[in-house]
Amino acid sequence: MNTAFMSVRTAVHRNPPTATSPSRLHPDGTAPASPAAYRAAVIRPIAVIALCTGLLCTACAGDPAPASAPGPALAPGTGAGNDSPAPAGVSQSAAQVGKPSVLARNLSVPWAIAFLPGGDALVTERDSARLLRVTPHGRASTAGPVSTVGTVPGVAPDGEGGLLGVAVSPSFGRDRLVYLYVSTATDNRIVRFRYASGGIGPLEAVVTGIPRASIHNGGRLAFGPDGMLWASTGEHAEPGLSQDRTSLGGKILRMTPDGRPAPGNPFGTLVWSYGHRNVQGMAWDDHGRMYATELGQDRFDEINRIQKGRNYGWPEVEGAGGGGTYADPELTWPTYQASPSGAAIAAGSIWVAALRGERLWQVPLDDTGALGTPVAHFTGEYGRLREVVRAPDGSLWFTTSNRDGRGSPGPDDDMILVIQPR
Repeated sequence: MNTAFMSVRTAVHRNPPTATSPSRLHPDGTAPASPAAYRAAVIRPIAVIALCTGLLCTACAGDPAPASAPGPALAPGTGAGNDSPAPAGVSQSAAQVGKPSVLARNLSVPWAIAFLPGGDALVTERDSARLLRVTPHGRASTAGPVSTVGTVPGVAPDGEGGLLGVAVSPSFGRDRLVYLYVSTATDNRIVRFRYASGGIGPLEAVVTGIPRASIHNGGRLAFGPDGMLWASTGEHAEPGLSQDRTSLGGKILRMTPDGRPAPGNPFGTLVWSYGHRNVQGMAWDDHGRMYATELGQDRFDEINRIQKGRNYGWPEVEGAGGGGTYADPELTWPTYQASPSGAAIAAGSIWVAALRGERLWQVPLDDTGALGTPVAHFTGEYGRLREVVRAPDGSLWFTTSNRDGRGSPGPDDDMILVIQPR
C-alpha cells in the first residue's frame, strides 16, 4: 500500500471552534489573517510557536511542498487513487484543450462570470466593483470585447471581499434581473437589479446579514437546474459559525428568486448544507447532482458532492474521516496544489480553477457521479486562476487572479482565457 496515499486520506480532527486559529485558515491562497486576529484567538503553546518560526518557517511562508509530497486523492471506495485504477466507466484520458486564446486583458481581479441569453457575459471585478459585459470571440461589438455596465454602489472591497458572484435570472428575457453577491461595510448580501437600459438599475436586497470579513466570504452565486438561486458563504474566520445552523456563515444556501427559503429545504430556512469553510465553486451535472469546491486550512482542499441537509464537517474534520457523522469529500488535494475556486462541468469532467496551485484541474466524471484521476493543465503558465465557466457554445472561459495581492501580475493581467475541450 502506498503510505503517502494513506497519509492524504487521514482525517484531521480539529479542536473545538474556540481553539481554532483564524490566522492559519488558508484564506483564498496563502496569506494569514491579521496579527490582531492571531493574538486574539490563537491558543498555542510557546514551543509550537518557536517551532513554526524555526523548523517550519518554510511551510508557514507557503513555499512549495517537497517532491515526495502526496498528490490528489479520491474518496475511499471509489477504487481510484495514487496506486489504484480508475473507477469503472471513468475515462482517464485528459481532454485535448490546446493553447488558450485571450479574450480580455488588463482586468482587475475578475471574480465571476454569468452568461446572458444572447451569448455575451457579465463579469464582476472584485476590487473595482465594476460589472463588465464581455463579447465572445467572433461576435461584433461596437464597444470592443469589453464594456463597462457600471460600478455597483455600496460595495466595500476589503481583502477577499468586494464584488463577488453574479447570476442571470433564468427568466431574463421576461424579467431582466441580474443577481450579485456583494460585500458591504457591514455584511455580505445578495442583491438584484433590472438590466433594462444598459446600466445598473436600482439595487434590491434579496438576502442580507451574511457574515463578512477580510477573508472567507464565499461568494459564488448560481441558478440551479431546479430554478432556485444557490449561494455559497464562508465562515469569515469564525469556524464555529459553520456548525451553527442559525447562522448564514459557512453554508450553501438555496432560495427562491426573491430570497425566501426554497420549498424542500431541510431546516425550513435558507440553509441547504452546512459545516463548510469557504466554498467558492458550485456546479451541477446533467443528472442534477451538485458538486462544490472548498478551500481547506493546512492540509486538504476538497471537491464535495452536496446533498440535502448534510454536515460537511468543518471545523471538526478537514478532509476525509467523518465516520458517518460528517460527509466525506469526493476528492482532496494538498493545499499547495489547489486552493480551488470556480468550478464548471463540461466535456465529461469537472473543471476547477486553482489559485495557489496555479493550474486548471480536470477531474473526469462518469454517469454515476464517480470521479476519476485529476489531470492538471497549464501548471504555472498563467499564475493564479479564479473562475471557470462553461459558455453556451461549449467552450470554457477561465480567469486569472494575479492582481489580487497574492500573485505576480504580468503586463496583460488579469485576463479571461478561452479553451475548447474535446
